[in-house]
Amino acid sequence: MNKNIAIGTDIGGSHISCAAIDLVSGKIIRDSLTERSVDNQAQASAIIGIWTQALSAVLAKIPLENVKGIGFAMPGPFDYVKGICYIQGVAKYENLYGLNITDAISSSLAIHDGFLIRFMNDASAFAVGEAWAGSASKFNRSLSITLGTGFGSAFISKRIPIVDGSEVPKLGCIYHLPYKDGIADDYFSTRGLLSRYKKLTGKELSGVKELASLAATDKLVTDLFIDFGDNAGLFLAPWLKKFKAEILVIGGNISHAYNLFGDVFEERLRKENCSCEVAISKLKEDAALLGSAYLLDEDFWKSVQHALPLM
Repeated sequence: MNKNIAIGTDIGGSHISCAAIDLVSGKIIRDSLTERSVDNQAQASAIIGIWTQALSAVLAKIPLENVKGIGFAMPGPFDYVKGICYIQGVAKYENLYGLNITDAISSSLAIHDGFLIRFMNDASAFAVGEAWAGSASKFNRSLSITLGTGFGSAFISKRIPIVDGSEVPKLGCIYHLPYKDGIADDYFSTRGLLSRYKKLTGKELSGVKELASLAATDKLVTDLFIDFGDNAGLFLAPWLKKFKAEILVIGGNISHAYNLFGDVFEERLRKENCSCEVAISKLKEDAALLGSAYLLDEDFWKSVQHALPLM
């Protein structure tokens, strides 16, 4: 039997998205796309229950005999080899700490022993999806970043995440690198933008969308985005050059406001003698679904396994 379908699964902070994906064409089977809201403070059994409901809804739409397995794009800390969650100290999924997600999902779905379940870091899954079927698919070397709640990133060479060596920072990502008075994640994120706005005005906003909506009438907001773009260019240029990235792909909620900082960002890259192309993700949320499903491609799986313990 030709098992040409994988279930791609993206675990977000308050939701699960999953869909059947054709491993040959790299296309999402759209009528299988399923989303569920998740209470990330719930008990482990409740969280696994919602995840199982979503996955069951996808599996009901396609012939099970064609499904090779499930790939998960998971936030960390997580043991991506053994499938064990180690999230703690943050306000999400702490009740999953120490749980073997592979065993829990297998048991809940009552699937057969040959059914594969594999895991990858969510930022890496986004980048792999872009390299497989998105904006970076025609390039060998790329850096994909997500500017949102956090600052996700992954360096990719021939669709494989590069997590060690002299070309990339420790862990193969950049959120933890020092920047200004903290780390990059403090600055290049929704949290960073909104905190700087609050410091300047004393006002709290709900998100970047609300902040961006003020730009047309508030020069302070315009300047805030310009500062964001210039600093992002300064921060990213050395790593893009060191890795010899051919393209930078940008996703996440802040990317929707690229018109407010993109010109100055790209100008700063040029001033820093960085000539790589820049693209806004067209796949958006689909990228992580595709990247996680790609874990079921055997050639990719053989090549990526060495990187999983370091994600």
